[in-house]
Amino acid sequence: MNILPRGAVKIGTVVSNKAKKTAVIRIDRVKKIGKYKRYAREHSKIHAHVPDGMEVNVGDVVKVGETRRISKTKSWIILESISGKKEVNKGKAGGKK
Repeated sequence: MNILPRGAVKIGTVVSNKAKKTAVIRIDRVKKIGKYKRYAREHSKIHAHVPDGMEVNVGDVVKVGETRRISKTKSWIILESISGKKEVNKGKAGGKK
């Protein structure tokens, strides 16, 4: 099965790899709220196809590319694994300690 990426390319963290040939990727981003001149953190989760010969684990940082629809929920494919584990920032968005 040769699936070529086309369209958007994003970087995210693997949060689940329980399904067969599928991984759930969390995409974190920062959104500017113009009215308040502040920033808010948002995230979304996408289902991505894991190609044959590639293995990803929970916590891996991966690059995913948009492709044709593979199933009802999958229209992304994992292109490469960037790093083994991602350092998680435990701070709150916009708050003071």
